[in-house]
Amino acid sequence: MPLKSPRLVPARGRDLAADAAVVAVALVLSLQAVAGTDSILRPYGGATAVVVVLPALALAVRRRAPLTVAWLTVAPAALLCVGEWVAPGTLLRSGGYDAFSPLLWWPPALPFAAYATMAFPGEGGRPAWIRGLPVAALVVLVGLTQDVIPVGAIRRISGQETAPVEALIFRSQAVLVGGALLGMYVAARRRVLHGLTERAERAERERHLLAERARAEERARLAAEMHDVVAHRVTLMVLRAGALRVRASDEETRAAAEELRDDGCQALEELRDVIGLLRRDGGDGPGLAEPDAAPLPDLSALVAESVAVGVPVELVERGEPAPLSPAVGRTAYRVVQEALTNARKHAPGAAVRVEVGYRTDGVWLAVTSAAPAIEPDAVLAASGSGTGLSGLRERVETVGGSFTAGPFGDGFQVEASLPAYVPLPSPPGR
Repeated sequence: MPLKSPRLVPARGRDLAADAAVVAVALVLSLQAVAGTDSILRPYGGATAVVVVLPALALAVRRRAPLTVAWLTVAPAALLCVGEWVAPGTLLRSGGYDAFSPLLWWPPALPFAAYATMAFPGEGGRPAWIRGLPVAALVVLVGLTQDVIPVGAIRRISGQETAPVEALIFRSQAVLVGGALLGMYVAARRRVLHGLTERAERAERERHLLAERARAEERARLAAEMHDVVAHRVTLMVLRAGALRVRASDEETRAAAEELRDDGCQALEELRDVIGLLRRDGGDGPGLAEPDAAPLPDLSALVAESVAVGVPVELVERGEPAPLSPAVGRTAYRVVQEALTNARKHAPGAAVRVEVGYRTDGVWLAVTSAAPAIEPDAVLAASGSGTGLSGLRERVETVGGSFTAGPFGDGFQVEASLPAYVPLPSPPGR
């Protein structure tokens, strides 16, 4: 999962700084080659400066177009050799020993261009042998410049024949080849690091996929277990409650049996939702829309329960209620129920505000409690499993929503955002 990291921004800044430094050094060396009375080159006004400075300025785009920069560096060297072969003395002056004292033979930008063409693939990622062609041409041209140096200049090199000139040529070729080799090393190192990064990312993706598969298999196993065992037992309970309602002789027993049957039917519906969600995440079939979408369940009963035990609750609803998947509606109901229960336990006497925002694509809930008016009862606060909020988070995320809970001012807030529609697979055998 390749990602753009913020760490790339400083890296780009370093690249720009390095490019600016390379251009500055090459530009200074290039200007030195045409400045002063002992310059190697004959001065032709601004034309000579332009020809020498152009390869140095081209280094500014060495990362994007390294081959172009390299061939622009080859051009002045080729011009020098060809011009001196055709008309000796046209471009080079017959100076003294000092004329051959610079560190590198002209053009001074050649080692930077050789490094760039090997270090940066650029221009379609061409193979190394194609990128090495301008380097080979530069090596040959630098070697041939010894044959086009004016004879008068060589004769003035006292008692050392052409050794200083040969040393200059060898030094220039060594720096040129060294720059190319350094560029090859940098390119190879970059490829290795890129490969290692890709392997690490691939391993992370595989680990994530394996974990997801394990979770999906476990959810599918739980769904099958719930369907085969729990749903079967609840169905039997509903059937027996219905039979008891028919056979009971007194009205009180029939009413109790009817209530038990209604609770069982509701439990089966909720169980169907949970099984469907588990199978959806497990990938056991295509998702199907629930046909019985309905508005959010009435929250006024929950508010009335809290008010009855002395907790002032304000219910605020915004927007037009829209049909929701039953699983989403029940999840929203449970969020408000659990949040009000926690407020009664941990913030007795505190005012609670329940906000419901209806959207076209879902519903937003927030239950905010103020600071407790009295000290919470230690026994009551310690009751329960202690996993209410974590269970809510899991339930909300299961239907594709988001959940947050934490301190809010002096009190506490539970907030959930739920989608309107949750695809569910069809039950087995349907």
